[in-house]
Amino acid sequence: MATKIRLKRMGAKKAPFYRIVVADSRSPRDGRFIDEIGTYDPNRQPAAIEINAEKAQKWIGTGAQPSDTVKSLLKQAGLWK
Repeated sequence: MATKIRLKRMGAKKAPFYRIVVADSRSPRDGRFIDEIGTYDPNRQPAAIEINAEKAQKWIGTGAQPSDTVKSLLKQAGLWK
């Protein structure tokens, strides 16, 4: 099973809020996920990024691949090279 670290969209119309989740690569964007490792709120100034570093390192260590957007969020949080 190929796992991805990606965003799950939440919130109202035109007011997005995202959860950073680990999911099977075949599941839909807002569908079933394995674990939630953080949140991202682009509406706040500056954008609020909260990531559980322990869980993120565990999933990256087991081979989960972050999406491009999540990779940039991990870089901002100092968890990705």
